[in-house]
Amino acid sequence: MTVTGLGIVVTGAAGGIGKALAARLVAAGARVVVNDLDTAATEATSAEIGAYAVPGDAASEAGIAALVSAAREHLGRIDIWFANAGVALGHGLYAGESEWAVSWEVNTMAHVRAARLLVPEWLEGGGGRFVVTASAAGLLTALGTAPYSVTKHGAVAFAEWLSATYRHRGIVVQAICPQGVQTDMLAPPGPMRDILVGDGALTPEDVAEVTWQALQDDRFLILPQPEAGDYYRKRATDTDRWLGGMNKLQRYLENAEKSR
Repeated sequence: MTVTGLGIVVTGAAGGIGKALAARLVAAGARVVVNDLDTAATEATSAEIGAYAVPGDAASEAGIAALVSAAREHLGRIDIWFANAGVALGHGLYAGESEWAVSWEVNTMAHVRAARLLVPEWLEGGGGRFVVTASAAGLLTALGTAPYSVTKHGAVAFAEWLSATYRHRGIVVQAICPQGVQTDMLAPPGPMRDILVGDGALTPEDVAEVTWQALQDDRFLILPQPEAGDYYRKRATDTDRWLGGMNKLQRYLENAEKSR
């Protein structure tokens, strides 16, 4: 696959995985629109990598509509949409209502709202590509952060539905599901962070390169750490055993926190 000359939008692109994805795509010859809530950082990224900045909200109906409109005006056509923006809010069972609401809007509904605006054009124009940055938490779970786990599962589920519904009509859907990545979203200092880093936390550029390779074969699941696929298979084939293992990890984390 070549992206030379294609029009691409990357949300959540002021830093981290989004910025690395945008930079990799620009280097490959794509015309890229970068989006993020942080206006100054978005504009700095665009200047650094040679993209076009459209700062703003990539989750609400109005925000998505404004972004799609501005991107189409600049690009002419949006060929690929990287739904990368995400949030990690709240901890445990008692995360607040607002943390659940924002997580749902950004991590799940943003993808739905973008697809509503993009799919009709793609169906008329011969296809398109929708790439969701989910998380290994969307395949497995992330202990300690219920809103993130649940809404990332929603992101993967929506991507699966979109692929199953439209793949025969030229729409390619992919889901990036990394484990630990060296971004601001990596778990705060503590036992869980130690585990993620010990398992091989990747750089955003590593994730971008794995994603670039996955664009070449259209695979649905993009797994920067292949072991996530092994865990996913174990979860599916022996769910009770897998849950037992996760609960064992939870007990280890609780004990490690007490001994700190």
